[in-house]
Amino acid sequence: MNLEYLSGFGNEFASEALPGALPVGQNSPQKAPYGLYTELFSGTAFTMARSEARRTWLYRIQPSANHPAFIKLERQLAGGPLGAVTPNRLRWNPLEVPGEPTDFIDGLAGMVANAGSEKPSGISIYHYRANRSMERVFFNADGEWLIVPEQGRLRIATELGVLEVEPLEIVVLPRGLKFRVELLDAQARGYVAENHGAPLRLPDLGPIGSNGLANPRDFLTPVAHYEDLKQPTTLVQKFLGELWACELDHSPLNVVAWHGNNVPYKYDLRRFNTLGTVSFDHPDPSIFTVLTSPTSVHGLANLDFVIFPPRWMVAENTFRPPWFHRNLMNEYMGLIQGAYDAKAEGFLPGGASLHSCMSAHGPDGETCTRAINAELAPHKIDNTMAFMFETSQVLRPTQFALQCPQLQPSYDACWAALPATFNPNRR
Repeated sequence: MNLEYLSGFGNEFASEALPGALPVGQNSPQKAPYGLYTELFSGTAFTMARSEARRTWLYRIQPSANHPAFIKLERQLAGGPLGAVTPNRLRWNPLEVPGEPTDFIDGLAGMVANAGSEKPSGISIYHYRANRSMERVFFNADGEWLIVPEQGRLRIATELGVLEVEPLEIVVLPRGLKFRVELLDAQARGYVAENHGAPLRLPDLGPIGSNGLANPRDFLTPVAHYEDLKQPTTLVQKFLGELWACELDHSPLNVVAWHGNNVPYKYDLRRFNTLGTVSFDHPDPSIFTVLTSPTSVHGLANLDFVIFPPRWMVAENTFRPPWFHRNLMNEYMGLIQGAYDAKAEGFLPGGASLHSCMSAHGPDGETCTRAINAELAPHKIDNTMAFMFETSQVLRPTQFALQCPQLQPSYDACWAALPATFNPNRR
């Protein structure tokens, strides 16, 4: 299938798989075209300001209400409850892809969270590992998903159409959207941020002006594509952190036409317009923000998705890697490819680190020494893509994350090699 996309972000979109399937002038006519059923897919409260509202009208073969009771599954998500509180800096090696057949849902492992699934704000972070395509369909009632592939291409069939995504691309799936994840390679691995708060959107640019960072036209939404299948299909939902399922006699991915702005979308991180300094000092990581979920406090994010892409470093008489710092925010970092410029070793693609509120961190000893003595000439940081899920609420690791063998027991040692170079007799 040759994929086409409607581009843009945060606007009204419309798509139909059959000519004339979209009603004209009325969202819910008495008789919808082709004998379809009309359904409203709301992602925000009805009374939100129009600029904040997310909703899509669906014209489908069978309404979503046509399902039997959901039954709680015996197999639940890996990760378990949250573990003991710890202020320590943590880092994990990549989780291995299981040897037994494992689809995207069974391969999810909860790592950290800062709120329960019933809360109206906060995030939960998972790692996924899979070696076979999903045969069932899934939806998440607990929040929208931001999926960051690290290995393997994914074909995500949704109610609104199909999205193909590869490493160095991301995909966002609205809360409640039904979808199926199919593997285009032998195995897949990556990260998922579950956003319980306000939907993700582009950050305001402020003093940056009208250009820079992620461009709205580079966000891609799918065209309508439906499945008219009369065959048994398992529908799984995640509800308050638990998995429940029911059996349908048809595919729930049966939307023939739709219009609205509560839609799935993808974005290629290689299209990010990176900004940087040309004078002195390393800029704050906020200038690398791709998407943000705001809170009621202006400038304080429920979730920021930040990337550290290839870029030129041009500056005068300054320390170029991220400086040592303590931060009000809580940072969960991952690596898609290459090496992160603040760490010489130990931080691997597929791995992760957690630096909590006011936890001191920065470049390791080797990176620091190299940066202090580096020749101050233009330098290209290349073949890398690190990212950060940043949140204003403290992230607590799950029991799985604290007990898994991938947790590095000696992460603190990467700063122990920093030499004491202070000499009061020498400037």
